[in-house]
Amino acid sequence: MSTISRSPVARSLERTNHHGRTVSLKEGPAAAVGASVGAALGARKPNHAVAALTAGLGAGAVGLYDDVVGSQPQHQAKGLKGHLSALTEGRVTSGAVKIAGVGLASLIAAALIDVDRPAGRGGRWGALTNTMLGAALIAGSANLMNLFDLRPGRALKVTTVVTSPLSTRDDLSGGVAAGTMGAAAALFKEDLDEETMLGDCGANAIGALVGLSMAARSGPLMRGVLLSGVTALILASEKVSFTQVIADTPVLRELDEFGRKSSRR
Repeated sequence: MSTISRSPVARSLERTNHHGRTVSLKEGPAAAVGASVGAALGARKPNHAVAALTAGLGAGAVGLYDDVVGSQPQHQAKGLKGHLSALTEGRVTSGAVKIAGVGLASLIAAALIDVDRPAGRGGRWGALTNTMLGAALIAGSANLMNLFDLRPGRALKVTTVVTSPLSTRDDLSGGVAAGTMGAAAALFKEDLDEETMLGDCGANAIGALVGLSMAARSGPLMRGVLLSGVTALILASEKVSFTQVIADTPVLRELDEFGRKSSRR
């Protein structure tokens, strides 16, 4: 084993998966950088490129922080409610840092893609509402993607399904979606072979970029509809296991298991 792999940071990026295998979270930074750069290169304007870099790298950075220190006792809390409750007790968890960081990155990214949009009939307040909806959609998507990163390849498959139709559009939405989908495709093999996983860093970054691609082609009404769907899934995850629902649904189960190392044995 190399010196690098024995370093404290490398050890902090190791996890035991559902099969009891040790996997590395090194895929996360690769996903965050690759997807963000790919999305930025697909953007048509400088402000759009900066929006993609802000959403992807910003969400990825705070996700990496959570990956590295989140297992420490002082950072332990269960779910969004747990991290917010810890704040009321004067304890700042890595999860709370991630929530704030993803939220800030999402707000900046949403403002950047909306800066050259016409104000519309709602005027300044309408534009502000639209940007806030966009920011919430980006942040919510980052959180939701993290909830799918519980089995090999699952989050990457969800990313591909969502970004495939968006990537055909000749606009900001298409450029961001194509860059994100390309990065996901490059990561499939190691993820499916249970050698690496996205972790909070990769899942948050890719999810934020998926949210950005959806926000880029949506007005207030559609952003509200999409945000409602994302929020409903996040709230449902507090009560229902996505893994169990997938296992109980034949079509979803086959898609979820397709390509995994365990299914090839």
